[in-house]
Parts: sequence; structure tokens; C-alpha cells
Amino acid sequence: MARYTGAVCRLCRREGLKLFLKGERCYTDKCAIERRNYPPGEHGQARPKFSEYSVQLREKQKLRRMYGVLEAQFRRYFAMADRAKGVTGETLLQLLERRLDNTVYRIGFATSRAEARQLVRHGHFRVNGRKVNVPSYLVRAGDTVSVRDRSQKVARIQESLELAQRRGVPDWLEITPESFAGRVKSLPARSDLTMPINEKLVVELYSK
Repeated sequence: MARYTGAVCRLCRREGLKLFLKGERCYTDKCAIERRNYPPGEHGQARPKFSEYSVQLREKQKLRRMYGVLEAQFRRYFAMADRAKGVTGETLLQLLERRLDNTVYRIGFATSRAEARQLVRHGHFRVNGRKVNVPSYLVRAGDTVSVRDRSQKVARIQESLELAQRRGVPDWLEITPESFAGRVKSLPARSDLTMPINEKLVVELYSK
């Protein structure tokens, strides 16, 4: 299973906004964006000139890094969105939002998508009563995501639930904290994604 293992704070600095890759740290003054709000590297504070391609590339990288997927997997999501009915960009965002690791993070069982991915891989969650340990599993409307009985005592999950009130739960999900469960009320809509993403630029990049 390939994944990015380098420093993640530099990814936020490179994209110029908080991608919330470090969980609770991103809400504190220790966040790298708060300290050094410029790209990493020797020429980070220079005034770069952006071409049309570079603007499109940065938007794609921002989206890819936010959800923690590598290039090949991201291309497969785009191909799925391109084949589906509807607006390609919005369908792409919906597919990324429906990933199980993202759903676990959005419900509040983890403080970051990376942590959610690890918890899913370790088999802490069930979907409709069946254990699922595939982070890329796509949830559907009506699905119930719950913490396994033996995993409800995991400190990381308990702490994340306590912190989830600060982040809130999007309208397409609902949570029942006392039973360690969440339900997918509907498929995510474009308005449910509050991060400043211009998916049209990503579509333009892959349509060349």
C-alpha cells in the first residue's frame, strides 16, 4: 500500500492553505501556516510567476494531498467521474468525499484523514455491520459506519469524538456518539465541501 510518508506541514505551506493534515495541531498556533505562510524551500519567499498550467496543477495537487491519494489513484477517480453522468468536477469531489477514511474523519472518529486511514486499515470499523478495512471503500446513502465493540475503548477514537464538536459534522452525515455510529444520510453535495477548491481547473488539466 503506497502512501506519502514525508513531512505534511510543508504540503500545507506549498499549497498556501491549511489542508488539516495534522489533526488537532492545525487548530493551534503551532500550525506551520500560522508560523511561516510561504512555500518551503530556498526560494519560498520569492515572487513566482504562475502560468495557466501551474495554476491548474496546484489545484490538482491541493485536492490530491487533502484526501491523501497518490497520482495513479487520483487519475482513476477522475476517469470514474468522467464516465459518470453529471458535472465531472462535482462528481470527482463526491467520489473523494465518499471514501471510507474520509467518512470516518468527517463523522469525527479521527482527527485527520491520515489517522482515519490507519484506523480503517487496522479493522476498527464496520459498514452495515460488516468489518471493512479498505480506506478507499465508497460509502453509499443509507450506510451505517460504526466502531467495532472491542475498538470503542481505543483512546484515539474517544478523544476524536470529544474534539469533533469543534469541527462539526457535514449535512450529509449524522452521528450518534453514545453508540459510536454514524449514518450516511445522502450522497455529499458540492456545498458540503467548504475548502476553497476550484474543481474546474482540475478538469481542465486532465482534459488537455
